[in-house]
Amino acid sequence: MADPAPSRFLAAEIPDLAPEQCLFQVIPAPYEKTVSYGSGTRQGPEAIIAASNQLEAYDGASCPCEHGIHTLPPAVSLKSIETAVARVAAGGKIPVLLGGEHTVTYGALKALREQGEEFGVIQFDAHADLRDTYEGDRFSHACVMHRALDMNLPLLQIGVRSLSAPEVELRQTRAIPHHDADKIAHHGLPLQLIPADFPPKVYITFDVDGLDPSIMPATGTPEPGGLTWWQAMDCLATISSSRTIIGFDVVELAPIQNLHAADFTAARLVYNLMGMITRGIEIPLRLN
Repeated sequence: MADPAPSRFLAAEIPDLAPEQCLFQVIPAPYEKTVSYGSGTRQGPEAIIAASNQLEAYDGASCPCEHGIHTLPPAVSLKSIETAVARVAAGGKIPVLLGGEHTVTYGALKALREQGEEFGVIQFDAHADLRDTYEGDRFSHACVMHRALDMNLPLLQIGVRSLSAPEVELRQTRAIPHHDADKIAHHGLPLQLIPADFPPKVYITFDVDGLDPSIMPATGTPEPGGLTWWQAMDCLATISSSRTIIGFDVVELAPIQNLHAADFTAARLVYNLMGMITRGIEIPLRLN
């Protein structure tokens, strides 16, 4: 039976283990400062964690929770997000950040970059988020991928279908690889999803509005024509089978009261990605 007010990811299925026993370190980040349309992303982490308690431990192929999942206290500022991710990565574990608005990704990328990691960023999103500034704020959710470029991080974009003219120009100038939603809809997923010269280590940032709003309506800036569930899963499976994922986030869930499907979809997304990562690990980790 699930906890009445669960504060741990998958608490209904797994014991509360010490951090050093857990491969995955879940960092709730209820940060919401710059939303520009619908609000509510600060409630996203709590909703994902609550919904995770309805998941089966078996994800359809394996039980990723056998590698351990530890949930940390919420990180409520960009600095605290950066600190939490840095500690997790320094311990050789995988940070799993639950947003919150997309700006939270900046804290994770900054932490990993400052630890000397060489990696690329793979972004699932309806929006390019490449503006240099938005509404006078360089750290708006609409600017987070520009801040990644400022850190000289290679970027691959998947599912985008809303851009400003300057973002299109920046994409061309910086030769940013991308598979936009309209091309995927008309031609299917590309045979080569990831450029051959893309770094072997990657961080995945998954804005839930990258999914079509027919399956993910609970987000602040929905855009029609998004990825289907299975397109997203195929992309993630391709990434996890060819690259080492050093961390990931799921952001921009804005829960809608009594609409449990969207919360559960986000939780399933998190857990499925954990499964894909663990199935790429040669020596399985087992709980005592």
